[in-house]
Amino acid sequence: MKIGAQLFTLRTYTQTPEDLDYTLSQVAKMGYETVQVSAIGPMPPETVRALCDKHGLPIVLTHTDPLRILRDTEAVIREHDILGCPYIGMGMMPEKYRHPEWFHRFIEDYKEPAKKIAAAGKLFMYHNHNLEFQKFGGKLVMERLMEAFAPEELGFTLDTYWVQMGGADVCAWLEKLKGRIPCVHLKDMAVEGMQPIMAPVGEGNLPWKKTLDTIAAQGGTQHLLVEQDTCQGSPFDCLDASLQNLRAMGACQL
Repeated sequence: MKIGAQLFTLRTYTQTPEDLDYTLSQVAKMGYETVQVSAIGPMPPETVRALCDKHGLPIVLTHTDPLRILRDTEAVIREHDILGCPYIGMGMMPEKYRHPEWFHRFIEDYKEPAKKIAAAGKLFMYHNHNLEFQKFGGKLVMERLMEAFAPEELGFTLDTYWVQMGGADVCAWLEKLKGRIPCVHLKDMAVEGMQPIMAPVGEGNLPWKKTLDTIAAQGGTQHLLVEQDTCQGSPFDCLDASLQNLRAMGACQL
């Protein structure tokens, strides 16, 4: 497994080619091995690939506009070919599908794009938040997604923080999704007063030794991607702290 940085953490600093170039240089200097491209500014995939190659940071996953995945699937696949990226990710289910009366339409709408992506030798990846741990018709949304899509049609980027926010057990879900989680988002949860907050990995309350052991034991996960949507302080410092803490926990030897 390789440890990468989710560029969403640094989205303020990736909106131009010049900013992306500098930001990638800092990510590489920290010691990250890969990146996920998400929320960067508009620029050709050739430019993004060249900059990532310049800093020795392969692109392993994206978060791509859900409407483009649905309506412009072939172009999205071609762009990921240019990026050298095997996983085409959706960052969040569009709002209209997040209700019992419309959820079935998500499955109907995205079944064909998922098949096209699989036929191209890539994998459509779904990133969870806490909303997937509500029940529609007596079953969790996560369970319904697992049942509706075959493993070769849909993988999951399991996000540790959002599983916890959904009131679920991170390690139990890592086991349930065995074989379907080539990428995992590592994100910690701390508490400030009465509110949960995001924290660098190892500086919150998630059980990291058990989590990392569970990931390693079941195999199949290729990429550990550090993400922190909101930071108390510099997002660069937060990314750096997460990586140093993961190294101290032995994650780099997994």
